This record gives sequence, C-alpha cells and structure tokens, in this order.
Amino acid sequence: MARPKEFDPQAALAVAMEVFRRQGYEATSVQDLVEALGINRSSMYAVYGSKHDLYLKALERYCSAEAGKAAQDLSGPGPALPALRTFLMSYVESALADPDRAGCMVTHGVMERLPEDEKAAERLSGALGSLEDAFRFLLLRARAQGELAPGTDVRGAARFLVTLTQGLRVMEKAADRAYLSQVVDQALKSLSPTS
Repeated sequence: MARPKEFDPQAALAVAMEVFRRQGYEATSVQDLVEALGINRSSMYAVYGSKHDLYLKALERYCSAEAGKAAQDLSGPGPALPALRTFLMSYVESALADPDRAGCMVTHGVMERLPEDEKAAERLSGALGSLEDAFRFLLLRARAQGELAPGTDVRGAARFLVTLTQGLRVMEKAADRAYLSQVVDQALKSLSPTS
C-alpha cells in the first residue's frame, strides 16, 4: 500500500504566497487556500493559524525574497545606473511574461491592507524600506562614480525609485512594454547629472 504524500509546510507556504500574490488578500477565500494547498481547513488552521496568519507568513516570505533579489541585483560592481535600469526593466519583463499580469504581493498589500492592518503594515513598511536602502546604496555608489551630480539627494532619489517601482507594478496591468520602458528611461534621465 502506498504511503500518503507527506505535507511540506514550506512548500505549501510558497503555494499560498502565490495565491495571495495573484488574487490579493480580500479576493482569496479560505476555500481557495485549502484547494491550492491540498489540505483540509483544520490542517490549515493547525499549521498556519487563521487566513490572516497565513497571509502574514506568506507576505514575510515574499518580502524576504524580494529584498534579497534587490540587494543582489543592485549591489554588484561596475556602473550603477545601467544596473538600475536592468533591475527596473526586470519588473517590466516579469510583468509582461505573466499572462494574468497578477502583479506584486507588496503592491496588493499596500492597496488592500493599509492602513488598518497593523501587522501587514509592519511587514510592508519593512519591505519598502529594504528596497529604499538597496536603491540608496546603489545611488551612493553612482554618485561616487560620477554617474550622478555631486549634490544629488540620494535619499529623496531612492524614495522616488521605490514609488516608481510601485507605480510600475500598478501600471503593468494597463500598459505595454513601450510605455513601461519609456517610464523607466524617463526616471533614469531625471537622475542623470545633465538633466
């Protein structure tokens, strides 16, 4: 007799993360989650707690992965602004590769859960802060390498880029590659020392 397949909580958490990323918190029902995870409600509650608890765990995992990607993509040696363009265009390319244009769990969370959900706000604020830090370190390098004007407000520019990334995540549902690429190029032009 075949043994039943063992439940892997980390693999199931990755599945839940994808469900929340694609549907958002409000549109995701407990039934959606148990079907996607392949477990019953009581098992889901026993392992993860409530739907909200599972969402927070999935959000934490998503934010950690995104922060790691940003830190890795933006911290390498060499010219900083081309690395920044590559990073921003990776948002565009990943959006356009998704036929559903499902978007970003952080962006969905900001629009759906704030300001009422304090626990989600803490995680989302941390994720956006990590992205701001990654941009700030890259821009400091760019300024030191002469890619930015010496007096560039690096913190303000980093916050501008965080807001830009969130705008790209929203506009990916409505715009095409040419539109989104033009936005990225305009943002980079605004950072150049000659603008």
